[in-house]
Amino acid sequence: MASEAECCPLGVFKCQLCSVTAPYSYVGQKPPNTQAVVLLEESYVMKDPFTSGTDRFLVLGSRCSLCSRLVCVGPECSLFYSRRFCLPCVQDNISAFPREIQQDVDKRKGPKRPSSQPCP
Repeated sequence: MASEAECCPLGVFKCQLCSVTAPYSYVGQKPPNTQAVVLLEESYVMKDPFTSGTDRFLVLGSRCSLCSRLVCVGPECSLFYSRRFCLPCVQDNISAFPREIQQDVDKRKGPKRPSSQPCP
């Protein structure tokens, strides 16, 4: 018999930065039907729709540990460094992060326009 968390969505997760939406079936650190999985943060989780296994799941996102904004795990919206941070909070506090994280954030920004084109 399937657990209620597995078959019935609790609600719809919506990233407050990119607006991606998906139904979630669990919020917490220990997704249902998993033996040895404990997530490092309270996460919004859905059953993996691409597999038939009941122990497979996808982490959709969680709250930013600084501003509590609900953000997806997409690299353009958040990063995990001991806790989840939305990219606006990372950019506002970039000097508090290790150099490797700062370099990773710089790579994520990427050039939005050809380098020969001046800034407006």
